[in-house]
Amino acid sequence: MKELVRNLAWPALCGLLLAILIIQLQPGWLGLQPSTTGTADAPGVQSPLADGPFSYSRAVQRAAPAVANIYTSTQVSQSDILPFANPTLRDYAETIPGPQRRQSSLGSAVILRSDGYLLTNNHVIAGADEILVALQDGREALAELIGTDPETDLAVLKIDLPNLPSVSINSSDQQRIGDVVMAIGNPFGLGQTVTMGIISATGRNQLGLNTYEDFIQTDAAINQGNSGGALIDARGQLIGINTAIFSQSGGSQGIGFAIPARLAIEVMQAIIEHGRVIRGWLGVEVQPLTPELAESFGLEIRQGIVISGLYRNGPAAQSGLMPGDVILTINNQPASSGRQAMNQVARAQPGDKVLIEVLREGETMQFEAEVGIRPSFRT
Repeated sequence: MKELVRNLAWPALCGLLLAILIIQLQPGWLGLQPSTTGTADAPGVQSPLADGPFSYSRAVQRAAPAVANIYTSTQVSQSDILPFANPTLRDYAETIPGPQRRQSSLGSAVILRSDGYLLTNNHVIAGADEILVALQDGREALAELIGTDPETDLAVLKIDLPNLPSVSINSSDQQRIGDVVMAIGNPFGLGQTVTMGIISATGRNQLGLNTYEDFIQTDAAINQGNSGGALIDARGQLIGINTAIFSQSGGSQGIGFAIPARLAIEVMQAIIEHGRVIRGWLGVEVQPLTPELAESFGLEIRQGIVISGLYRNGPAAQSGLMPGDVILTINNQPASSGRQAMNQVARAQPGDKVLIEVLREGETMQFEAEVGIRPSFRT
């Protein structure tokens, strides 16, 4: 009997080991599911080869072909560049023929429409005699200046080339602080360059850069030559036109500003249709209602804007408004700041009627004013 058990033990043990090996290596032979232990990716973690947060190359590939390099040149005389130190000679500088030379500058632009319309900053092309647009695919063309809007620092160009790429636009106001963004442009003339950062703030204004300011602030590196280029989101959609940096050294310090795509598109469409941007205007100068000012007026309210001046025969003056009136609402919207009120009126069409509620000598009054056309105060 012992001899029989001993003879059967080794085959049984070998069979058991073989079964364990089959279960580990080929569980499907026995109708079992493969093991999930080992080197499999943890739930929610993507392989570095997959699309996701490890690379934004697809977003860049979508947008980059529509971002162009801008090269401008202006013909200037030597007397314009090197002023005479001698006062006597300076008086005759305009009559002395000087050698001519060309002064060059660089920047970026974004192709918004496949029929050749581009957006850039006004300061990139201001005073230029010639504007050369260089595309990512190597093509070049001289651009026609369609129009400018110095009050938002935007300009519209047009080039005549076939099969032009155009950028996809995200013109919503849903950008959030912390969203990943990328700046595409031509810094220092190096050629197309991409930098990445996040949205640091939205609605930045009172920077003294433009009349109408509603900037997206980002820490994506923006340097000289990036002006007019694209600020895109993680999907490759345009959300802004890179415009300015805050810097004490002239280089990027992580504080850059872009004009929101929504505002830029509105300006471009107005320039294409009318040759300029037509904005509403009431002809008032205002200042904030500070606690000190409210106390001096004997007012208990803490929200509103004070009319400090009126343009003679302007819409506000003709409606009966007076200096010292505190504007409480415009078309039933609270007048929280002078810039907010100016932007609200600017979006109105000339000829529209607006209802203005003011506080005058402790009494609430209402006036109706007809929106006029804002004069051009900048060139």
